[in-house]
Amino acid sequence: MIITKPRDPCLLQLDDYFDERELRICILLSLSLQIFLIVAGNFRRLVSHKWIVILLWLAYLLAEMLAIFGLGLIVSRQRLSSQYCKEKDEDHDNNHLHIFWAPFLLLHLGGPDTITAFAPEDNELWLRHLFYLASQCIAVAYAFYQFLEYNDVLRTPTILMFLCGIIKCAERTCALYYGSANSFRNSMLSRPDSEAKDDPRNENTALIKTNKDALSHLQVLQYAFLYFTAFKGLVVDLILSIHERNQSREFFLAKSCDDAFKLVEVELNYLYDVLFTKLSVLHHKIGYFFRTLSFIAVVASFMLYHSHQRKHDLHNDVVITYTLLIGAIVLEVIAFYMLLFTDWTVIRLRPLSDTTPNSNSWKDKFLSWILVANNTRSVFLQWFLHLVGDKDHHPELEYTDCRWAGCLSTFNLIHYCLHKRSNRKESIYNFFGLVGFLNEVWYVKPHRLTHNITGFIFEELKKKSEKAHSLAMAKEICSSKGEWVLNEMEDDLGNFLPFVANFNYDDILLVWHIATEVCYVDSQEQQNNKERCDLRDTAKKLSDYMLYLMVMKPDMMSAVSCFGEIKFRDTCTEAADFFGTKLPELNKRKFCKFFRRESINEKEALQKKACEAILNISTEDEMLKDKQIFFIASALAKKLKAVPSDKKWLIISKLWVEQLSYAASHIRSYAHAVQLSKGGEFITIVWLLMAHFGLGDQYEINLGNPE
Repeated sequence: MIITKPRDPCLLQLDDYFDERELRICILLSLSLQIFLIVAGNFRRLVSHKWIVILLWLAYLLAEMLAIFGLGLIVSRQRLSSQYCKEKDEDHDNNHLHIFWAPFLLLHLGGPDTITAFAPEDNELWLRHLFYLASQCIAVAYAFYQFLEYNDVLRTPTILMFLCGIIKCAERTCALYYGSANSFRNSMLSRPDSEAKDDPRNENTALIKTNKDALSHLQVLQYAFLYFTAFKGLVVDLILSIHERNQSREFFLAKSCDDAFKLVEVELNYLYDVLFTKLSVLHHKIGYFFRTLSFIAVVASFMLYHSHQRKHDLHNDVVITYTLLIGAIVLEVIAFYMLLFTDWTVIRLRPLSDTTPNSNSWKDKFLSWILVANNTRSVFLQWFLHLVGDKDHHPELEYTDCRWAGCLSTFNLIHYCLHKRSNRKESIYNFFGLVGFLNEVWYVKPHRLTHNITGFIFEELKKKSEKAHSLAMAKEICSSKGEWVLNEMEDDLGNFLPFVANFNYDDILLVWHIATEVCYVDSQEQQNNKERCDLRDTAKKLSDYMLYLMVMKPDMMSAVSCFGEIKFRDTCTEAADFFGTKLPELNKRKFCKFFRRESINEKEALQKKACEAILNISTEDEMLKDKQIFFIASALAKKLKAVPSDKKWLIISKLWVEQLSYAASHIRSYAHAVQLSKGGEFITIVWLLMAHFGLGDQYEINLGNPE
């Protein structure tokens, strides 16, 4: 038999003091993080800075950890507190006040409306979250049972807050379930004919008007929601019907570049809301009811607590309690504003089937206020991100009502090889797993997505869609890694087909990337023609963007670039040997870096010399033939240099669009969904635009269809 010695009462009081201090800090930090997340959660759509994503990720994880830790402190003290509370009446209020804090932490566990899941994997674990949140609710209920029988004053306010916490946890669990792959599949399964007649999606499809008229802001939201409900199955690799393909293709072929990209961006915005927020759950009759009930419960709890609170008895715990109550009300007000002023509200009030707008009705006036508020909020978020971000890369930023980052992240191989870290630093960073993160911070440069780039891509995809009358032709076009474009070009420009047909996707990307960079910095390049400059800029940015995807997004590109990382490292090794031989000043430059920082002109001069060295590789240089990538890239660059500038940049730009479209259509749809939680990638927009143009293999021919 083991006899335990009772602890010193002084030590018990000391432990209780530190527990109370930890609890106060924990609950105030939890409230602060909830306010930060509900406001900053909107940044995920527009973010293009790595550190903002990391900051949101840390806040998301820390908020849940603090809530759990605080609940553990409250529940763990119940046995000790119950013994002392029965003997010392003066401690009753403080202990019951701490129990009153428990439902606030449960409320925080429900999470903000703007960030329900941080990644699609969280949605797949919805059942685990359900069990997890249910266990926390049981723990809080057990704490109530232990303490609230001694205090009738706080019983009703605590029960009201507990009800609010249960509602928040239920909303989060439902949002995770609806964002899971199984839920997506179930929502897209064909229904019986009797139910299909009542499907509003079928009614809206009949209302689609295929014309070349520009879409209003309201029409963009309406059509985007229609296509979202029809095409959301692509995220879980469901096959769509040929009817949906033909209808969408006909509609998008009649639209302008601006309207098409707006539709796709808003459609992805709806998809993001379903996957990572509570909006799809809240914009429901039951969701409205429970959100109203939650707000009433918080306000009632505050009024009841304030009516029973003795004004002369103000101490730290009372102040914290008032802070929690006011903070809960503030969170509810912010959530209500964000719930009201969203695209989902517009669709609920004015669906596409509602063809009787009245400018004098309260509904249309309210819709106009929502549209103005959404536009103002979007502009403010862009301004704030521009303020805290890198202004050097966005000096000409235009504030528009966009839904996504609207930028291209670029990575240049030659620049990376010339300014690469030393092997010693690389080993240290690799030991701590920081190489990828630091490469993205130091070597990746974001550039604004200009209309020249989107317009050129749109026209290229439109031309391919016009030729893809059948599914077989559409699949053939999408399977091309450059052959389709080169076969269509004139024969007198030279035969570039071997530089595509004889290599896999990794080698094609690296070879054409180096050749594009060599042609871009060619000293004989004339820039007095605007159209030529636009094509040159388009080719350069798409080239750097595709290399960025291969190097910095290997998980996303694994379906098309299986050995991309290995090929990139081998090419960097080749570059180190080649530049070390051809550029003696490179070693001198590394020595001088310790004494002064290089200017932009010096970096550009070094880049130019490196490109000239690649261009001057001789075909008789047997020593360099083992440097396969550089040897082939040099031959390609020479061949391109012999082509007139206008035709040259047209060839290169068209080829990069085909490289982009090939990757977009072959990347797993799940990888596209993952990128939505990180600000999105331009290739995801291209993927969805191609699907609407009828380009891809995600369609099937229905029985009885003649095609």
